[in-house]
Amino acid sequence: MKVDILDLEGKSQGKIELPEVFDEKFRPDIIKRAVLALQSQRRQPYGTDELAGLRTSAHYHGRRRTRWTMMMRDMARLPRIHGTSPHMTWRARKVPQAVKGRKAHPPKVEKVWYQKINKKEKNLALRSAIAATADREIVKKRGHRVDKIKELPLVVDDRIESIKKTKDLKKLLLTLGLENELKRLEKRKVRAGKGKIRGRKYKEKVGPLIVVSEDKGIAKACKNLIGVDVSGVNNLSVEDLAPGALAGRLTIWSKLSIEKLSG
Repeated sequence: MKVDILDLEGKSQGKIELPEVFDEKFRPDIIKRAVLALQSQRRQPYGTDELAGLRTSAHYHGRRRTRWTMMMRDMARLPRIHGTSPHMTWRARKVPQAVKGRKAHPPKVEKVWYQKINKKEKNLALRSAIAATADREIVKKRGHRVDKIKELPLVVDDRIESIKKTKDLKKLLLTLGLENELKRLEKRKVRAGKGKIRGRKYKEKVGPLIVVSEDKGIAKACKNLIGVDVSGVNNLSVEDLAPGALAGRLTIWSKLSIEKLSG
């Protein structure tokens, strides 16, 4: 299959043959597995303090024939505080069902979060995610606005790698027909839950991914465009092409990056 190579003015300056990887079968199950495996490798183990809920003077009072025994009394035989202020005496502590007691099954640092994935499966997921960027239906299903784009994938002249200013990159995206896509990225929603008070109040949408053979300044140009990311073709990962394990991210390829895929 051949697609047009567009210059920075949006005009066709020839065609390029797409590599065989774009003919790969779409496998959303393998893509999801690969993304979750990548995310698990970044997961930091966590656990509770071993003495949490146990720093107390409470002790057991259930033995017979001892002072302060709870035998023959309408009281559960639990570790209790005594000998302190009147309103604290006989308060149960330590056990999970007591106020300020320990947790029954707290998170443990020994838990292994790392998920393994076969190398062949990982490579298949990457090839399938690359092929999904050329399928208009999959890209639209992901939420991208591609009605004004004639064909996918978008292949642009290598001069795109040398763009260093945000205004120049934004002008190029508008020229390529991504006006509605940029408008979609401007809208952001307030996150539900406690994340609002933890420095992540807004949820930002994921926009186009620009794949280049070499970064000659375009990464700096993308910094101020919400949702727009840059990746080198040699460092391309499944998570870049399928954020949130949803394949079909709108991707703009430089001519050299397509040629490197063929090699």
